[in-house]
Amino acid sequence: MDEKLAAFGRLLTIMDELRAGCPWDKKQTFESLRYLTIEETYELSDAILENSPKEICKELGDLMLHLVFYAKIGSETGDFDIKDVLDGIAEKLIVRHPHIYSNVQVADDEDVKNNWEKIKLKEKGRKTVLGGVPTSLPAMVKAFRMQEKARGVGFDWKETAQVWEKVNEEIGELQQEVARGDVAAMEKEFGDLLFSLVNYARFIGVNPEDALERTNRKFMRRFNYIEEQARKNGNALHQLSLEQMDGFWNEAKREEEK
Repeated sequence: MDEKLAAFGRLLTIMDELRAGCPWDKKQTFESLRYLTIEETYELSDAILENSPKEICKELGDLMLHLVFYAKIGSETGDFDIKDVLDGIAEKLIVRHPHIYSNVQVADDEDVKNNWEKIKLKEKGRKTVLGGVPTSLPAMVKAFRMQEKARGVGFDWKETAQVWEKVNEEIGELQQEVARGDVAAMEKEFGDLLFSLVNYARFIGVNPEDALERTNRKFMRRFNYIEEQARKNGNALHQLSLEQMDGFWNEAKREEEK
């Protein structure tokens, strides 16, 4: 523990020194750091999806720097400091884990999640169940979080089969609107279908954002392979026929399966 505290103290000292002596660090504000923090968060997400402990460690360090940076700026304005930040999260964890720090009994992780949402509603400033979902979240992540929060207060399907029935229902409704050619209605029904698929993913224990990102990466690898093979054969990609592209695509699939 002493080594960990010393390492954290070292980072705080370096932050003080940078803020005092580095022109770039002196200039930063909450607003100027915001987009950089978002970028760092996505880089951490990439490292996690790549299952690279070394990169996860590196990106956690970059993100930790940002957290310390925000706390330093807060201390300069007199609004809060790193102690307030750490005390705040420590108290929140204690309050939201009554099965550890009090006498509440839980059966499994679902009970823990449900209790968490109920406790949040009781906290000062929490007026609605979905009020804590950031409006700027990507749509798929937002759908997933809203569904989780609704589940926390008992608003959810009872069985996975019911959710799949809903998916099929939404597919049928989308097909009807496609047949009619009403673009606005198609968009609405497509959104309903995506929302239902996110719901189904949640029921079967799949994170839809992670699943789609893995498919994005798979598509990119295979498409890049097609492009690479075209170059090796002295062709531009657009010069290949669809059959040739399909052939290279299948080659890429076979390479991945080895």
